[in-house]
Amino acid sequence: MIILITGATHTGKTALAQRLMEKYKIPYLSIDHLKMGLIRSGMANLTPNDDEKLTAYLWPIVREIIKTAIENEQNLIVEGCYIPIQWHDDFEDDRRTVEIRCFCFVMSEDYIKNHFDDIKKYANVVEKRLDDSNLTKELLLCENAKYARFCREAVCIPIVISDNYSSDMNIRL
Repeated sequence: MIILITGATHTGKTALAQRLMEKYKIPYLSIDHLKMGLIRSGMANLTPNDDEKLTAYLWPIVREIIKTAIENEQNLIVEGCYIPIQWHDDFEDDRRTVEIRCFCFVMSEDYIKNHFDDIKKYANVVEKRLDDSNLTKELLLCENAKYARFCREAVCIPIVISDNYSSDMNIRL
């Protein structure tokens, strides 16, 4: 099984990937780690803020990693915000042998407005963010609106955080 986890910043993608890895013993690939490795090594002439360019650059690499896992009949969790809306189109022939499930995290406007301080407070649950000073309520609202559209247009399972946010969401595989 291939599990894709995407969504807006600060929604819990990495925490879910970590929990699923521990629970099901499935390895996971952080697209952010791949991104930073390519940027820091000089292999990609991009910055961490070039989101649209990064999706175009990273997805072909991630897609082929997924296809390799499918060919080898391996399970894999892929986590990050650089999964394009049309991800599903790249696997039509490969899906005959393995199930691919895409989960997309989105926080509601009300949740962001009422819990912004908590969102920032729990940003480092799994990873230590070096600088989170650019995170604003407006940025979160914009990012989550973008991923709400993603959920409507992509083949994915939406996980909408609108009331109580549980860091122990029960995702059954």
